[in-house]
Amino acid sequence: MCWRRSFYRHTFTTGFNFSLFIFQSGKLDPHYPKVCGHRGNVLDIKWNPFDDYVIASCSEDASVKIWDIPKPCVTKNITTAKKELLGHTRRVGLLEWHPTASNILFSTGYDYKIMIWNLDTEESIICSPVRTIDCHKDVILSMSFNADGSLLATSCKDRKIRVLDARQGNILQESNSKAHKVNKVLFLGNMQKLLSTGTSRWNSREMALWDQDNLSVPLHQEDLDGSSGLLFPFFDNDTNMLYIVGKGDGNIRYYEVSPQKPHFHYLNEYRSYLPQKGIGVLPKRGVDVSSCEIFRFYKLVAIKGLIEPVSMIVPRRSESYQDDIYPMTAGTKPSLTAHEWLSGINRGPIVVSLRPGSKSLSSQVEFTREEPKLSAKETRHEERPAGKTLYEIEYKTEIIREDRGKRRTGRMQENRNSLISNGFDLFECPPPKTENELLQMFYKQQEEIRRLREQISQRDVQIRQLELEIKNVRNNAGSY
Repeated sequence: MCWRRSFYRHTFTTGFNFSLFIFQSGKLDPHYPKVCGHRGNVLDIKWNPFDDYVIASCSEDASVKIWDIPKPCVTKNITTAKKELLGHTRRVGLLEWHPTASNILFSTGYDYKIMIWNLDTEESIICSPVRTIDCHKDVILSMSFNADGSLLATSCKDRKIRVLDARQGNILQESNSKAHKVNKVLFLGNMQKLLSTGTSRWNSREMALWDQDNLSVPLHQEDLDGSSGLLFPFFDNDTNMLYIVGKGDGNIRYYEVSPQKPHFHYLNEYRSYLPQKGIGVLPKRGVDVSSCEIFRFYKLVAIKGLIEPVSMIVPRRSESYQDDIYPMTAGTKPSLTAHEWLSGINRGPIVVSLRPGSKSLSSQVEFTREEPKLSAKETRHEERPAGKTLYEIEYKTEIIREDRGKRRTGRMQENRNSLISNGFDLFECPPPKTENELLQMFYKQQEEIRRLREQISQRDVQIRQLELEIKNVRNNAGSY
């Protein structure tokens, strides 16, 4: 969570483990165990997206440290880091884990450099990064990856936005807008767009939308207010919702973003009289799907010394799982190893379904252009990893499709002689005579329709999972 150095000091508290922390509340013991290892103020910490028990932290002592958090919770102060990264010459202010590759960490500091670290080694002290990006002329204010981690966007104190090749560090696009003083920049998922927040020429807070392939002029600019606090943007790729949080404000604005004009559609605003000094976000896999929660913030209220959860909930009365607001989302398994990503391979995130009881692994999309692809005939004769073969997956997918078609087109024909609804034969059951009987039959039919819709949606999810598994097998076969 991006809380600044005045909150961190030299130590930080880890709290409970991820699965327990969601449901825990109450006052924290002042003597609760902490992580005590830096010699200067801690400027940023980031949880590993693929391991809930690994944290990266950076400090004014020009070091980056990786910490293992014991399970199920911390029982004593942690003073020894798992790994220490020494390469920056000045204080380190920002950290970002790669979104799809495991054990790849980006760091940047006041030496104007971005360093790429490979943590997939046995060394406890790493003195040299695998690559250093040295193209900025001032302090880097924020970093953001696109969906597959092939591009890196940065905002700099020189008021410029840069889109870099995340692996090589080459500048692909650079903005030169003097009217927009940028502070934070953010990739908007798979929309091929960038969002930046900052101030206008008249020192009013504003946000701007950019085409990632052309940063000459913004696609859209919108003034927000005249306050002075920094604006932190958060984007939910599953619902295309944008949340704007201001430091020192008590409100959270949220919008829906669309590729077409006017791009930003204001929805509503959360208001509180308690200002936030910092804010963090719960991973999407931790939201409460039973209450239609789609986003959750953890708001740092400095004047009361507390962290307050703020949930964004869609107002629906139905208690069943809502497929339209919970599409497949990024899971906890990396789609690439550190060596694969450094060798030039790009893959999208492995996505999972948030439906309770569903399988964890759902898909894996590869964007590799360097490796040749085999044809379908060649692929079937190649050696495959353990698991389902391509033929088995295709055969099972075809069976589900045929079964789905039969249910839709031949249901009434197959049951022509005995049409049954909710356990009653409609030809033998007499028609309802009273209003209560009519309402009972109506409610039973509505329940049957709801069950059929859930079955159809489950079939759709299974077909989608199998199609994505076919892509996995083809991609893995193409890499051999």
